[in-house]
Amino acid sequence: MPDNYRIERDSLGQMLVHVRALWGAQTQRALQNFQISGMRPYPAFIWSMALIKRAAAEVNRELGLLDPRLAAPIIQAAQEVIEGRHREHFVVDPFQAGAGTSHHMNVNEVIANRANQILGHALDDPAKPVSANDHVNMSQSTNDTIPTAIRLGCLWRTGDLLSALDRLVDSMSRKSTEFDGVLKSGRTHLQDAVPVRLGQEFGAYAQALRNDRERIEAAAERLRRVGIGGTAAGTGLNAHPDYHRMMVERLSALSAQKLRSSGNLFESMQSMADPADFSASLRTLTITLMRIANDIRLLASGPATGLDEIRLPVVQPGSSIMPGKVNPVMAEMMNMVCFHVQGCDVAVAMAAQSGQLELNVCMPVIAHNLFEMMHVLIGAVTAFAEKCVSGIEANAEKARAWLDRNAILITALNPVIGYLKGAEIAKEAMATGRTIREIVLEKGLLPADELDRILDVRAMTEGGLRTGGGG
Repeated sequence: MPDNYRIERDSLGQMLVHVRALWGAQTQRALQNFQISGMRPYPAFIWSMALIKRAAAEVNRELGLLDPRLAAPIIQAAQEVIEGRHREHFVVDPFQAGAGTSHHMNVNEVIANRANQILGHALDDPAKPVSANDHVNMSQSTNDTIPTAIRLGCLWRTGDLLSALDRLVDSMSRKSTEFDGVLKSGRTHLQDAVPVRLGQEFGAYAQALRNDRERIEAAAERLRRVGIGGTAAGTGLNAHPDYHRMMVERLSALSAQKLRSSGNLFESMQSMADPADFSASLRTLTITLMRIANDIRLLASGPATGLDEIRLPVVQPGSSIMPGKVNPVMAEMMNMVCFHVQGCDVAVAMAAQSGQLELNVCMPVIAHNLFEMMHVLIGAVTAFAEKCVSGIEANAEKARAWLDRNAILITALNPVIGYLKGAEIAKEAMATGRTIREIVLEKGLLPADELDRILDVRAMTEGGLRTGGGG
């Protein structure tokens, strides 16, 4: 045997494991079998599994099932992992054995071996007292821990995502106030439309993001339904009758999340609908983010040959060949993130519908994609708020110049001169380059003071009728 390896054993026999590795034989087999992507589990997946292991050790100790002398080092080892230590020992590729058994055993083995170290045993000691299966995994199965860990991990990161989203909403809201006086041409079908204020556009962006926040919170609420204690198939075989209730209470306390029983432990293993629903809420957020990013790119287009109604912060040169060129790179980044997240959502949906009978074997890819979605969204939304939206400036002069040339201002005169007459005047204005005001006065359709009142552009952005009693 090489000097830098030790022997670990599982039900299939012996495996050589590096002397300093905290994992054991089953993890080593997974390393050999699943050399797929080179990726490792997200911290949220490690944290949530370690939290379950600590809670289980505490509950089983209280139920008289786990020797307190073994429970204490298991709890300590799990807490070390919860705090972010030993991350280098969680090594199983996300594309692995069905249901997540390999990741689960990676967690069991690391915590067991670390617990043995705490008790003073060397990693190669054949008399190590703490067993990955019998003690760390007591009253548990991959089939109930992995679904619970997915829910816990998503809830753990939801706070960070909502905080990032709040910062973006705040940035949009500040711009809404800052740009309230900037009058511009509205556009529908990418064609000239009635006037709006730039602040109204940004206010709408802020509200759309608030709505997405509500959707994410609502979907996260359903993740609080946990089925820990169902063990292998939902029956709770090998778990104490009080284990499920006590685990829900203990996990709530340890995670600072208000969890509740799923109400049906069989459903908790069969169905991945709640994680899929949460994934869909993230996808909906990306639909909004992509639309906003594309609007910002359009409004900032040019500057000489585009709309140029807003100016974006200059964060880097835009071309390797064209001097002075600056691109909307943060909006482009956001587009790419949204494409990626939507692809992850498709993977989650397809995996969620692939469950069969008592189990969904595709849980590892569901977990990986959910944590990936949240990770990249938190980074992207934070960067977009800080490096793009917060620094946007209005080009009020250009916006007003486009508005002054907008023949669709005639819409405000519809109640006075009618739609068809208005269409004739609009076509003449577009053909001649003259203003609506000039043509209406020339035709003697309205006196100048009445026309000026109706064509008050700021008042148009407030809605209502521009005729009669001045509404």
